[in-house]
Amino acid sequence: MIVLQANRVKKSYDGIEVLRGASLTVRAGDKIGLVGPNGAGKSTLMRILTGEEAPDEGSVYVKSGAEVGYVAQFIGRGDDMRVYDFVAEAKRPVQQLERELRDLEARMSDPALYEDEARFAEIAHLYEERTRRFEALGGYQWETDVRRVLAGLNFPREMYDAPISALSGGQRTRLALARLLAARPDVLLLDEPTNYLDMDTLAWLEDFLSHGEMSLVVISHDRYFLDRVTRLTVALEGGKTRAYPGPYRVYLEMRAAEREEMWRRYEAQQDEIARMEAFIERNIARASTHRRAQSRRRMLERMERIERPPADDPSLWMRFSVRRTSGEDVLEVRDLAIGHRGQALARHISFRVQRGMRLAILGPNGAGKTTLLRTLVGELRPIGGWFRFGQGVDLGYYAQEDGGLPPDERVIDVVWNAYPDLDHTSVRKLLAQFLFRGEDVLKPVGALSGGEQSRLRLCLLMQSGANVLIMDEPTNHLDIPSKEALEAALADYDGTLIFVSHDRYFIDKLATHVAVLKPDGMEWYIGNYTDYVEKVMENERLKRIEGVADETEEGGGVTQEVAEEPPARRRIRSSEARKLEAEIARWEEAAHRMEREMEQVAKEQSEAAVAQEIERLRELDARYRRLEAEYQHALEQWEAKSLELEKLRKALEDWHG
Repeated sequence: MIVLQANRVKKSYDGIEVLRGASLTVRAGDKIGLVGPNGAGKSTLMRILTGEEAPDEGSVYVKSGAEVGYVAQFIGRGDDMRVYDFVAEAKRPVQQLERELRDLEARMSDPALYEDEARFAEIAHLYEERTRRFEALGGYQWETDVRRVLAGLNFPREMYDAPISALSGGQRTRLALARLLAARPDVLLLDEPTNYLDMDTLAWLEDFLSHGEMSLVVISHDRYFLDRVTRLTVALEGGKTRAYPGPYRVYLEMRAAEREEMWRRYEAQQDEIARMEAFIERNIARASTHRRAQSRRRMLERMERIERPPADDPSLWMRFSVRRTSGEDVLEVRDLAIGHRGQALARHISFRVQRGMRLAILGPNGAGKTTLLRTLVGELRPIGGWFRFGQGVDLGYYAQEDGGLPPDERVIDVVWNAYPDLDHTSVRKLLAQFLFRGEDVLKPVGALSGGEQSRLRLCLLMQSGANVLIMDEPTNHLDIPSKEALEAALADYDGTLIFVSHDRYFIDKLATHVAVLKPDGMEWYIGNYTDYVEKVMENERLKRIEGVADETEEGGGVTQEVAEEPPARRRIRSSEARKLEAEIARWEEAAHRMEREMEQVAKEQSEAAVAQEIERLRELDARYRRLEAEYQHALEQWEAKSLELEKLRKALEDWHG
């Protein structure tokens, strides 16, 4: 069922066409990622879908009664309103129904009403109808819904009474998102919703959106988020849209295959044209072959020419090289305390970094990640403890903010002043690698966008030749192609990398180690982000299982019973062990069976994606999710029963011993 649709939409600004016949169809339950280069018109299309702007041509259809929610419509409202009240206002229809029900209940409790049977029946019928609507809107749990969304987006109870005017810009953006999620519209339109969210909050949002019933259209540069949440990708390029069945990674594969096929067909036709033209040129003047040459010429004139595929948009090109190699021991940190004005954000930080490591530092917003990096590069003094860099270390630092770029200087002068040994041509070539071409190099820094300033700072950093890079949120303000170029450059970098990032895809590509910053120190993990998540989940499962086992022992568990009971009971315990072994085998087989089914479904998903069978892809996706949940349950049962058997065997051995 279609709930929202834009059909052949066109939109121009000052005579420049932004949308040239873009179409987008949203069905009930769809999760769509809207992707495209910066400036392609994604936000323009989103505003047209919400009704904030009207198309110059084309149409927008919204299903009758369907509610479309867009986060931008709430920003900046209600400065004096409390945080909780602002989000709870999204539940106003439910609250109104609740008041009506209380009023009807009061009227029905009046004994005089029973004397008028017709009036009583009318009130009772109205009460029943209002109750059904109240239940359909989740009325009994609306306050729970509000608190759940606030908690998920990192608004603890102590912030409920805070006025919105006291919140930072990032907190206001999160609050606007909280209100929108609490409203549960039929269609949710989100433009860069992952900004200002730490990883725990991101994980909650992904779970909320992927399991929610509402339809979703989202613009995001967070590739990990797109892969976790979306099931359909719409690419907007050149003012037109094209739908790809699958999340972002599938879109990349299909688009690459599509472009390869376009070039193959174009080049094959060009070869055929060249052969025909050569034949015509050789034979047109001969009397014996003149007619055949004319026939070929007519064929050539009637041929439907395949357009040359458009070239890829220009992308960054960078390569980080080192002037010299550092020593093996790059950095040692011991019992470090960091903070501002004597107030510590984190203490007891100890770790070592060796040459070639790529360390990703994670932690919630406000944990002190930026403070740690600024302390390491000497911008802040440590509150306690110490750190030292090893022999031959040349530091390069990429700050999260503007990095001290002079706003009044021209782009070309910023680079020239930093590296005066370069000649004019070399500076222009260097800037061209970072997409500053022609008159762009003469712009003042203050006139650059956030993405352009990020590219300029990366240019300066690349030229430094540092063998240790310390980078704070280097992917901020970069579009996806620029992120991919940065990933490729850092993957080939021969030095050492210490970085903070919320971009999990970026961390996955680069990190060899992950460190989580906490108030009382650091937790250290080997591997990338995926390895870190798997280890955390494994630790949580073991804690749950051990917690259940501890409760069993405290309640008169296995060890005590075996030690105290007669031989007949011990035989029963041996049979219990065999029973547990059978259960373990059953759960293990179930897990293996589900693994095989998931592999088969994944194969069918790939086939459906290539064939662009969108409905079948949705069905397969739902089936895969069910299998994934069942597989996880089987693993947890297998682990729980295995631990139970281990404890039982140990108890039996202790008794025999």
